[in-house]
Amino acid sequence: MVSDLIFGMAGSGGDGVVSAGESLLAAVSSHGYLGMMTKSFGPQIRGGESSARVRVATKPVHNPGGVLDVAVALNWEDFQKFGTELPLARKTVLIHEAKCGPPPPELVDPADSVHAPAEIVPKEIVAVPIAELTKASAGTEKAKTSVVLGLLCGWFGVPEAGVKRGLAKKFGKKGEGLLESNERALAAGIEFARTHPLESPRRLDEPPQRSPKLLCDGNDLCASAALFAGCEFFGGYPITPSTEVMQTLSREIWKYGGAVLQAEDEIAGIGAALGASFAGKKSMTATSGPGMALKTEILGLATIAELPLVILDVQRGGPATGIPTKSEQADLFQAVFSAHGDVLRPVLAPVSVADTFAVTVEAFNLAERYQTPVIVLSDQELAQRKEIVEPIELSRFTLETRVRPNAQELVNYQRFRLTENGVSPISHPGQPGGSYLGAGIEHNQKGDPTASGEVHAQMTKKRFAKFAPLEARRDLFEVFGPSDAPFALISWGSSAGVAREACELANAKGLRTKLLVPRLLWPIAAPIYREFLASVEAGLVVELSYQGQLLKLLRMELDLPKGLVSFSRSGANPFRPDQVLAALEARATAGVR
Repeated sequence: MVSDLIFGMAGSGGDGVVSAGESLLAAVSSHGYLGMMTKSFGPQIRGGESSARVRVATKPVHNPGGVLDVAVALNWEDFQKFGTELPLARKTVLIHEAKCGPPPPELVDPADSVHAPAEIVPKEIVAVPIAELTKASAGTEKAKTSVVLGLLCGWFGVPEAGVKRGLAKKFGKKGEGLLESNERALAAGIEFARTHPLESPRRLDEPPQRSPKLLCDGNDLCASAALFAGCEFFGGYPITPSTEVMQTLSREIWKYGGAVLQAEDEIAGIGAALGASFAGKKSMTATSGPGMALKTEILGLATIAELPLVILDVQRGGPATGIPTKSEQADLFQAVFSAHGDVLRPVLAPVSVADTFAVTVEAFNLAERYQTPVIVLSDQELAQRKEIVEPIELSRFTLETRVRPNAQELVNYQRFRLTENGVSPISHPGQPGGSYLGAGIEHNQKGDPTASGEVHAQMTKKRFAKFAPLEARRDLFEVFGPSDAPFALISWGSSAGVAREACELANAKGLRTKLLVPRLLWPIAAPIYREFLASVEAGLVVELSYQGQLLKLLRMELDLPKGLVSFSRSGANPFRPDQVLAALEARATAGVR
């Protein structure tokens, strides 16, 4: 019996691989297991290869895991396209469609030391006539993933009852006989597993408890958090991998008195959202890297007009169109620096699906409190991966709204009045006495245009000074491991979960290590980093960006330990905990003290 299993499968578009992964995760969720699913697609608009990776465990997990315990290949060409996303090892049970023939030599031939060293060759390779079993049981090959789910039930203890409930939910109302044919395909897979036992069997332990859980992805929770925070307007344009946020809000925001505008382009989307904010409404837009490039000018307008606005950037591979369906963490420089003039705006990043809710709520709070655009840097993995999470306790959140002028302040109203904390009360159109010019030109305290260098310096200082309290926001950082550890990891976004498991592995091996996970990426909270790094002799900044962008930002603001280096690489090549651990051990054994 095992407490943690990682399944991976790949096939062509139409094979239903992603749907099968979702069914698998839903089945184990209903039985009290924890886990997550990541999915990946080729760059084609339609068709092409797809994969699903599902990690199932009896305790909380923080990342999709390392090498696969179970791999399913419906054809070799598509399976090989996912490379490092579906890594094999000696412990892997490799199941494949029998009619596709044995695995290609470059995948499993230990004699080929470049492509397949012995340690990554699966110990057990099982050919299954999946198409034949499907045709015989269901009368069509379209139910082949139900056969695959049956194999996983029979060989690895995936709960059959949960899978059946999932099939009923998916196919119960989709045509006569469709549910029954998939149930027969499921049974055929289970029977094949029963009559063909594995050489190295392993089955999931029973979960310790079966309390209610949520099954959702990051985009789901981002949209839900926006509604909870009081978002009244969303203006945007569909772009992978953020589109689901707009789709969810389009269905739901009307129930709460809000509105969604799908604009003609990215510029119009943010323009409409900023206009709604000027009108006094909590507003939001969402995009990915290419869309952020188009939104930059209006982001500058939001800064100088001091208007609250939340911008979600779901990062993907770049630059330009890049790899729309793969995750990367390379938009940090864009979020921080994509502006002309002296501009400062908060940049936040969630570290898990569940965390997306809290970070989105915080983004609305910061936007309202400081009258500023706030950028949330999610990424494709967090946005689209499914996680089994605990129900969210809403009572722990406090919601903020912008400071409004009182009656006295509306007498000779000065919208941009210089205040001690840099925040000035903000009116809205139609408020008696609250009229002001919210233009992109520099202005005096009343809002009148000015070319005065002295006034410009005052207003720039005002716009920067209001963010000073962020340096003390310890609640936007999380620390794991011994506080006086000499070795350290720093990581953010979806990579933070990988770093967290690597930190646990390091300490279990006696390598005293601590981990800092920032949710506030910019401005740099220098006191918090200095305190964390005080005992550090060597370590890694782990991020999925070729340049190691967070480390470069830290070097701009801090004197870092000489032994703290970047552990980074381009997107579409996700980290594994064992790889981070190996790199950390190399730093320790290299004598960096």
